[in-house]
Amino acid sequence: MKTPRKTPIALALVGVLALGACATATPYQPAGVNGNRGGYAEQRLEQDRFRVSFAGNSVTSRDRVEMSLLLRAAELTVEQGYDWFQTVDRVTDRDSRLVAYPDPFYYDRYGPFWGPRWRYYHRGYWSPWGPAWGGDVDVQRVDRYEATAEIKMGRGPKPADNPNAFNAREVIENLSSRVARPQS
Repeated sequence: MKTPRKTPIALALVGVLALGACATATPYQPAGVNGNRGGYAEQRLEQDRFRVSFAGNSVTSRDRVEMSLLLRAAELTVEQGYDWFQTVDRVTDRDSRLVAYPDPFYYDRYGPFWGPRWRYYHRGYWSPWGPAWGGDVDVQRVDRYEATAEIKMGRGPKPADNPNAFNAREVIENLSSRVARPQS
């Protein structure tokens, strides 16, 4: 009796979809919680200067990473007893990688032992037979963002002539509801 090959493929597809549904944006939390790389971190440079960063995962948008960075800078400013902060230096880095996924329907079309194979001649040598992993692949670009800022804190009203200065309490009021907090 011949076993159907669609059952393992269907099970694999269901597993991939279930894992994909679990993928969520990096929550607003300290970096390293539950073994995750993402989240916020800070380092004191001087009495009124800090370096603040927020790293997201592959499903966290650049906008959310930068918003979380500003929120953490504002919260840190209030925690330290200051009223406003200014960004002295701010940068957002993007880490892009190409990831190849095998076509889940490849073996349904060709079976595990037969499939299209080819070779080509390049620089005096013949290539190996067939694709490296034995089937069609889907290549996707995965981006991860990390934002870093050096901030200087101050007391009293924020400087009106400085476009890089932020009222910390206003930033907290405006951004707190827009970031994803960790689920308890």
